[in-house]
Amino acid sequence: MRLLSLAFAITLASSPAAAQPPETGGDPARGAALIRDYGCGACHQIPGVADADGLVGPPLSNIALRVYLAGMLRNTPDNMMFWVRHPQQVVPGNVMPDMGVTAPDARDITAYLYTLR
Repeated sequence: MRLLSLAFAITLASSPAAAQPPETGGDPARGAALIRDYGCGACHQIPGVADADGLVGPPLSNIALRVYLAGMLRNTPDNMMFWVRHPQQVVPGNVMPDMGVTAPDARDITAYLYTLR
């Protein structure tokens, strides 16, 4: 049992994901600006984004620490980008609209969202 506990502790201590956000290849600063431009704050409360105080969707504080997105997708950069671009494909009929987010914009938005820890 001690050996198992030690192995688990070493695994946690050496995990880079605990120390920094996963690599998305995006620009977090541009992502914050895009979140504002796409109007995400009309529905969500988003730390660090001016006037992002919506009460329709969930608050996005600590979204990087969540295990699932939309209650069903593992929280990975690829899944986050897909959700941002195609929420209606993930959960048809949910209240988050398809906003026409491009792949490069989704990468930058995801990079910003992964700073929210």
